[in-house]
Amino acid sequence: MDAIIIVLVILVVLVVIALVQTIQVIQQASAAIVERFGRYTRTLNAGLNIVVPFIDRIRNRIDLREQVVPFPPQPVITQDNLVVNIDTVIYYQVTDARAATYEVSNYIQAIEQLTVTTLRNIIGGMDLERTLTSREEINAALRGVLDEATGKWGIRVNRVELKAIEPPTSIQDSMEKQMRADRDKRAAILQAEGVRQSEILQAEGSKQAEILRAEGDARASALRAEGEAQAIRTVFEAIHAGDADQKLLSYQYVQMLPKIAEGDSNKLWIVPSEIGEALKGLGGNLGKLANGGSGGGEGGGDGGDASPRFDKPGGIHQQRPRIE
Repeated sequence: MDAIIIVLVILVVLVVIALVQTIQVIQQASAAIVERFGRYTRTLNAGLNIVVPFIDRIRNRIDLREQVVPFPPQPVITQDNLVVNIDTVIYYQVTDARAATYEVSNYIQAIEQLTVTTLRNIIGGMDLERTLTSREEINAALRGVLDEATGKWGIRVNRVELKAIEPPTSIQDSMEKQMRADRDKRAAILQAEGVRQSEILQAEGSKQAEILRAEGDARASALRAEGEAQAIRTVFEAIHAGDADQKLLSYQYVQMLPKIAEGDSNKLWIVPSEIGEALKGLGGNLGKLANGGSGGGEGGGDGGDASPRFDKPGGIHQQRPRIE
């Protein structure tokens, strides 16, 4: 009785093991390689799959999603014999699970070594300055070589990035000094341009101010001259309208002579030719007035020397007529 129970228990265990090996559940974005007696049979896709227990065996489960693998810094020699350390990051994806399993023993390691050798070939044809400024060019060249080489492994390289390019310490110090000198030079140039622009603007402002001042003075002089001319015309029109006689004109002319001589700058002025006749007439009038006031004395017709005497350019002294 005990032997029968033991046999039944063994059979139950074998059935459970067979069921476990028969039913295979593959996760989404994954694949499994099935071998039968050590030979590739088929690839299991995502979902529920049935295999023959104790005959079929799951060789490998492969993730079909895109993978990101960072590689450690690799020393690379440039064309100008400088050693730089370059960090790379590879984005790849398994497209053929069978090829990734049987075409290469370890595709991660194979990709890393291929990346290092290809990177050294590319950087070896560039100098340091071009290496630092040609990341996109290096990425494109590296991706093209890797994608071509890994295609037969069932792997597609989607992207290659250079994470860091570190030149030697001495070169870094020299580059920092050069950049500092360039910044100082640009700052000096900008400051000089600012001073130059400021002086130009100040000069233009002074020029414009002088022009406006000169225009203002010219306009003021023109308005002043126009006003004086208008005043002269008004006086002239008033005299003609009033029909003034020679006596009044002579008297007004003599009154205006001191105003003409006013001012420190009037050192020389011209006496018109008509002043003789005006003064002669004024002298005769003054003589008549004097004779009339003294009771009609003799010789009042001429009035003696009644012409005003000019002692100096700045003033006029009028001498009263003598009556003899």
